[in-house]
Amino acid sequence: MKLTKTFSIGVIALSSLAYACGGGNTESTETSTTTQAPTQEVKVSLEDKYKDDPIFVTGSAKAKEAGCTACHMVERKVVGPAYADVAEKYENTPENIAMLTDHVINGNVGNWGEIQMPSHPQLERADVEDMIKYVLLLKR
Repeated sequence: MKLTKTFSIGVIALSSLAYACGGGNTESTETSTTTQAPTQEVKVSLEDKYKDDPIFVTGSAKAKEAGCTACHMVERKVVGPAYADVAEKYENTPENIAMLTDHVINGNVGNWGEIQMPSHPQLERADVEDMIKYVLLLKR
């Protein structure tokens, strides 16, 4: 009887050990071997994004010709705000186009800090409107 009791305790101990090590688990422990590669978001510059848009082509050319690139860049602040920042701040509406056109022609200060936007009275209003439409197109 003593042998049976010792044997029973041994079986219970081994069963407990096997169960603790995963022997009593009825769920599959296999892991899926098919993994998806993480999708990398490719950042496209605004210039590449809009390069075929006629508003971009016309406005960009006129802005470069007028010398706007001395103080402004598409995605980075230089002296004045980046064009993309202006596009984020102002909706593309006829009222905003008119207001921003006036700011370019007459000059302005205070909307983007204390550095003054100089006046450009020599520019044709229609050309400035094309430049403003180009700037407002450049939403990130």
